[in-house]
Amino acid sequence: MSAVVRPVTHESFDPPQPPAAGPVPDAPLLDAYSEAVVRAAETVSPAVVNLEVRQRMQGRRGASRGWREAHGNGSGFVFTPDGFILTNSHVVRRASHIEVTLADGRKFPAECIGEDPETDLAVVRINAPDLRPVVLGDSQAVRPGQLAIAIGNPYGFQFTVTAGVVSALGRSWRSRSGRLIDNIIQTDAALNPGNSGGPLVNSRGEVIGVNTAIILPAQGLCFALAINTAKFIAGRLIKDGKIRRAYLGLAGQNVPLQRNLVRFYNLPVDSGLRVASVEPDSPAERAGLQQGDVIVGFGGENVPDIDVLHKLLTEQQVGVAVPLTVLRYPDKLVLAVVPEERKAAGEE
Repeated sequence: MSAVVRPVTHESFDPPQPPAAGPVPDAPLLDAYSEAVVRAAETVSPAVVNLEVRQRMQGRRGASRGWREAHGNGSGFVFTPDGFILTNSHVVRRASHIEVTLADGRKFPAECIGEDPETDLAVVRINAPDLRPVVLGDSQAVRPGQLAIAIGNPYGFQFTVTAGVVSALGRSWRSRSGRLIDNIIQTDAALNPGNSGGPLVNSRGEVIGVNTAIILPAQGLCFALAINTAKFIAGRLIKDGKIRRAYLGLAGQNVPLQRNLVRFYNLPVDSGLRVASVEPDSPAERAGLQQGDVIVGFGGENVPDIDVLHKLLTEQQVGVAVPLTVLRYPDKLVLAVVPEERKAAGEE
């Protein structure tokens, strides 16, 4: 019986076709996220600048004496059409020369208008045409979990964009001068050295913060100064070139108060500020403050720690006699202190 041989057709060797791909549920979400980042970056990037800075640095012990010149860079952003740029104080501190490079490659010399080491903010200015300033947002409207986009020049790689979310609000960060800065925005948008002074923006391309600090070697712990604080500081720097703050001339340590003292003096606080030292010829010395005194009140406000005292030492207190409440065992005293204007670091 002969076998029946069927002709082999081309169709019998066609590989099976995969089923038609169905819709990917996350695709629209990913597209919307990418589109938001791209749109915000394109809106803000023309205002982001790179600052090349030559700084006067004091020689280390054992090295050459006197001053030497160091080079550094950082980020900033144009926030007015007439060339005012916001950046970090530590980026331009003691700068002998500042050169600003715009996103389009143009370079201009810059002048430092003023700086505030207490908040690590500075304003510089360039004389340049056709600037595209950023839109300043409202940091009070920021919420944890919302999109946060950082733009800057990490390690000299100009105009780098990173994205993440706002991790937390209301953080506090101690500045290089030792003063506590409030209303710090925490984000996980990647920052690196060189990002300092760059903008943190929302999905609409509005600046909500000024990138200022990272914690090494931690990852995803990055901080920006809230833009509402930066608006106030920048306005004062443009007007006066500095921020006036009151000064007492003492060093202190936060200490808990014994319960019997709290009850005996009917104190509204259970901690205070113990005076560790008093500077000669300072407002504190002239008021009669002594080492070992515990400050619990200033100007009618409670003082449970040194950070609260810093907040109360505003420019309105300069030259005005203010009651200072202290515990000097076994007495509770009220001294009249007249704060002076605090000199910035490096001022004579």
